[in-house]
Amino acid sequence: MALQSGTNSSASVVNRLSLPVEGMTCASCVGRVERALKAVPGVQTAAVNLATERADITFSGQADPQAAASAVEGAGYAVREETTELAIEEMTCASCVGRVEKALKHVPGVLEANVNLATERARVRHLAGVVSTADLEAAVELAGYKARRLSAETANANDQDTERRESEARALQRSLSVAAVLTLPIFILEMGSHLIPAIHQWVMMVLGMQTSWYLQFALTTIVLFGPGLRFFRKGIPALLRGAPDMNSLVAVGTAAAYGYSVVATFASAVLPEGTANVYFEAAAVIVTLILLGRMLESRAKGRTSQAIKRLVGLQPKTARIERDGQTVEIPLDQVTTGDVVFVRPGEKVPVDGEVIEGASYVDESMITGEPVPVSKGVGAAVVGGTINKTGAFSFRVTKIGANTVLAQIIRLVEEAQGSKLPIQALVDKVTMWFVPAVMAAAALTFLVWLIFGPAPALTFALVNAVAVLIIACPCAMGLATPTSIMVGTGRAAEIGVLFRKGEALQALRDVSVIALDKTGTLTKGRPELTDLFPAEGFEYNEVLALVAAVETRSEHPIAEAIVAAAKQRDITLAPIEDFEATPGFGVSARIAGRTVSVGADRFMTQLGLDVASFLPAAQRLGEQGKSPLYAAIDGRLAAVIAVADPIKETTPEAIKALHALGLKVAMITGDNAATAAAIAKQLGIDEVAAEVLPDGKVAALKQFRINGARVAFVGDGINDAPALAEADVGLAIGTGTDVAIEAADVVLMSGDLRGVPNAIALSQATIRNIKQNLFWAFAYNAVLIPVAAGALYPVNGTLLSPIFAAAAMALSSVFVLGNALRLKRFKAPMSVDARVNEPEKQNLSALSHAE
Repeated sequence: MALQSGTNSSASVVNRLSLPVEGMTCASCVGRVERALKAVPGVQTAAVNLATERADITFSGQADPQAAASAVEGAGYAVREETTELAIEEMTCASCVGRVEKALKHVPGVLEANVNLATERARVRHLAGVVSTADLEAAVELAGYKARRLSAETANANDQDTERRESEARALQRSLSVAAVLTLPIFILEMGSHLIPAIHQWVMMVLGMQTSWYLQFALTTIVLFGPGLRFFRKGIPALLRGAPDMNSLVAVGTAAAYGYSVVATFASAVLPEGTANVYFEAAAVIVTLILLGRMLESRAKGRTSQAIKRLVGLQPKTARIERDGQTVEIPLDQVTTGDVVFVRPGEKVPVDGEVIEGASYVDESMITGEPVPVSKGVGAAVVGGTINKTGAFSFRVTKIGANTVLAQIIRLVEEAQGSKLPIQALVDKVTMWFVPAVMAAAALTFLVWLIFGPAPALTFALVNAVAVLIIACPCAMGLATPTSIMVGTGRAAEIGVLFRKGEALQALRDVSVIALDKTGTLTKGRPELTDLFPAEGFEYNEVLALVAAVETRSEHPIAEAIVAAAKQRDITLAPIEDFEATPGFGVSARIAGRTVSVGADRFMTQLGLDVASFLPAAQRLGEQGKSPLYAAIDGRLAAVIAVADPIKETTPEAIKALHALGLKVAMITGDNAATAAAIAKQLGIDEVAAEVLPDGKVAALKQFRINGARVAFVGDGINDAPALAEADVGLAIGTGTDVAIEAADVVLMSGDLRGVPNAIALSQATIRNIKQNLFWAFAYNAVLIPVAAGALYPVNGTLLSPIFAAAAMALSSVFVLGNALRLKRFKAPMSVDARVNEPEKQNLSALSHAE
């Protein structure tokens, strides 16, 4: 163990600590770390071992891992951190979340703990080697809940969760059925007597009131200590620990109604005259209705995690591979890197790999959100979980298990679903005190009615106090935010938007400026021949063949684009002679006896040629942000040419959509100001930062933050990583580089800029949904708790029956969950259906390195 009890102190005082230290290289490092640790208050001894890279520390009292870690970091070294994920069972409300978080944070060495009621998971960040899983589980169990470490494999963890949820749902269904069958005769005997004269007559004349009470007592006892025993098992211990939760409210409320009724039935003489009434039906109906609410809540919770289940279900169970010259089908967990996998039409691709034989079209919509199948040939990357449509092919496995794109997506979505948004901070503070406040309100209600209420005061006091206890609903408050996050981030993954950090879901809604990198984001990221206007007497292919032949001698990107355009048209390029380059002007050569010159307008002037005839075309190209070049053949002006990084076909539509959302759009580019202004005018971009060097993008972002504007940045390259990290929200094109994806908060899996308005629209819808849930949860309690206490009785005589209070409480959680589930029907404002180029698709595996 990293933490040990001291021999001369009580066993409860942990005073020895073993800390892993990183970054030490020599004896001097050891000395620095030891001196830093000995300076920590309470440290008696500190011994650092360079070989094991550990520091063994003895404290005079309780060990303080955080202080020791801070001292090591202050000396310039690092203490390794780990993150442990736990499944937490038996949480029922927001108060439970607060108690579990508090218990985990009190474990020495824990740096951060986040607990999610909807996913029933805890993510704990702690010092490596200092905190064990057993320590965390023990802390949770001491707080009154159950914890278990999630298995390493996501699929196994989800199977365990699904099995547990199904088992819990079946148990709730059984308990509800028993409670409902037993509660019905109680309700008929008591409430039927009040509402239906014939039943009242039968009870009083045939059955007898006392016999009716005995029967109600028997049935209610079975309901409370059969199906309803779960509330007492959880609620009473929580109450005794001074940490009451929702179960405590139900247990105290039903126990009060039941206990009073038992006294009225068997010892009515001890009660004031006129107060001997029974409320067995209230206790039984409360248990039944809350069980009904729990069952509906359990079903709805299961539906919130369907996105993860669908993602897990994408991966097939087996793969057909080549082993020892034979094709065999083996379980997926036996596939290894380097295996050759065969895929037939209609089958799923089992794991990630690279096509080595055959060709086909593959449906990648479940990964990228694009419905159009993508062509795959030799050398193309394929992603596990995608569906082969037409042809057959074989591929070599490059990634398996947790390293595949699908596994990475599942893990990142789970992390986003388990995160807490800033909006949750206020909720957490309120809910920690909510249940004690409700119990205090119930006690106050009882006293006020007992002292000032009309006769029979004791009856009024009891009924209203129970109503206050039962109507309060911390469940709805605890579920309001996490359920919306779960459904929202799951739906985002389905449309090709991956929130790597849950906080981005809220931050993206608040941005007012979208800054876009030009190259690779607004444009295709590689130069292409966009225009070639031949002069009279020359043919397009003739000019292109001669110009491309000259450019074969140049390595400039413009030359490569012209040569590539000729190859696309299957034009044969003739050999050249006498190649000559004039720096700053252009190039010349002889081809099959013809003289060809290519360059800027000043080169044509130097050759004695007038470019005036091409002036209108050149101006038009300039307005489009393109720089014109000219070609001369045999001393005659032959053509005006433009090579540019073309704007993606989807870019104008995406920018219009961003404007429709009320956002200002900015562009950051290294182009000269004139070219940048032309592109901005063509696309309707509002602001431009031109002639920006790669390391100047961060400074450009700060310019857009004038007047406190929140800025999102969209980029795809290695040089975009600092800007992605600097922005309030960084969005990486999913077909970009590993570094860019790792620095981003949101990844657009399709590489389509139209994913940006989709991500923003989903963010807005999710936060709107969360606010609706929070309003309902808080307004419900703020309005109905006073009503349950009898606030309207002096005005119009209205009192709230505990039975109606239980129904309202059960429905409040179901309402919040149902509202969150509406996000599953979110329609992306833009259809991401453009076919992304194959070279970009091959970079999809970059996501595998994002974590």
